[in-house]
Amino acid sequence: MNPSTHNVPGSKPSGDQLTALVVQARDGNRLAFEQLIDRFQGEIHRMIYYRISARMDTEDLTQDVFIRAYRNISRIREPGKFRSWLFTIAVNRVNDYLRKKKVRSIFKSSDEDTDIQPTETDIQDAPDALEQVLKEDFWRHVGRIAKKLSKMEREVFMLRFLDNLNIDEIARILRKSDSTVKTHLYRALTKFRNEKKLRQFLQEDLT
Repeated sequence: MNPSTHNVPGSKPSGDQLTALVVQARDGNRLAFEQLIDRFQGEIHRMIYYRISARMDTEDLTQDVFIRAYRNISRIREPGKFRSWLFTIAVNRVNDYLRKKKVRSIFKSSDEDTDIQPTETDIQDAPDALEQVLKEDFWRHVGRIAKKLSKMEREVFMLRFLDNLNIDEIARILRKSDSTVKTHLYRALTKFRNEKKLRQFLQEDLT
């Protein structure tokens, strides 16, 4: 299967239209599935690239995600949650890729646990700049700092601020509770807030 595009450039299906497309694709409508590819291919490609930083492998993994989605879409029970279902496939595929890469090279990550109890306000009041300055220089800074995060903190942060998923979607993708996701997001944000160089970059960029 070779994902292709057929939608009118710039058009995006509404929530109800998207659900209808998923239902049609689940029932075997290939054109409907190709429209889903048009809608989500850019998001999935970006999500994978920022995790593996290898263009050719990103292309291959992105296509593989949609191939797997096409083969399994008949099993989807909640068409309205297609986006988080698709991201789950992508996250699992990236993890498979990294596991194989780990065999060939040293891949360091840590899953540190600390007893920090975030409040709802901490999650809601994430720095506005994190969502305003989505540009290459910013994400280079983010990538450098993200290496200091635990694996779960890094994944939750990327899903929230790079992939623009909400807490509920992230919880479904990672198979964690909402409170666990919020805890790891709070820890990640705390580390970013404490990063002097990032604060300086944001101040310079916003002036």
